[in-house]
Amino acid sequence: MKELARLRELEQKSGYRFRKFEWLELAMRHSSYTNEHHMARLECNERLEFLGDAVLELVSSEFLYKNYPELAEGELTKLRASLVCEPTLAYDARELDLGVYLLLGKGEEATGGRQRDSVISDAMEAVIGAIFMDGGFEEAKKFILRYILDDVEHKQLFHDSKTLLQELIHRDSEEEIRYEILEEIGPDHDKSFRAQVCVGDRPLGEGTGRTKKSAEQKAAYHAICQIKNK
Repeated sequence: MKELARLRELEQKSGYRFRKFEWLELAMRHSSYTNEHHMARLECNERLEFLGDAVLELVSSEFLYKNYPELAEGELTKLRASLVCEPTLAYDARELDLGVYLLLGKGEEATGGRQRDSVISDAMEAVIGAIFMDGGFEEAKKFILRYILDDVEHKQLFHDSKTLLQELIHRDSEEEIRYEILEEIGPDHDKSFRAQVCVGDRPLGEGTGRTKKSAEQKAAYHAICQIKNK
């Protein structure tokens, strides 16, 4: 009953009312949960994730084609990749607190699965697949537009922040850009990193992430925001 109440809360957050609530439950059921409860492999969310990935690619492709008529095919592909990649989908999933509602096995729970980018980004795609199966393409499209294609410029900046920072700095200067890991936080199974980016000797931004790369991306993003706000 407790799990059901939590999933009802997620349903309300999603903005979509399921006809068959079992679809949402399936979308939240990680393979570690089915393994631990001796359920069939096909009763986890991986098939819905597969479907949701395809729906997301179509919706994002149509959206970019219609809204960015000035972009060539290669630029559209790059922009789409920045919106549907694992870190960006994980960011979107956290907007819904998706990790809170996941049905996980005890081992996955103990190793930080609720906050792992790969787990929650997969769950985001599974939710898309669940909405598609329950309500069809248009309902899935509404969800994608609301939670994934809602702030394209910000998400592109977040995804490409290290490259964009390099272009921004080297436009007017040849100063070296350096990234440094300032701190490793937590036990090995649930570690996060705090990174700093410096231009020359000047620290410009800090960021925290589950991987060193993610922490550096966030540091670069905060550096760009600081430069643009001057």
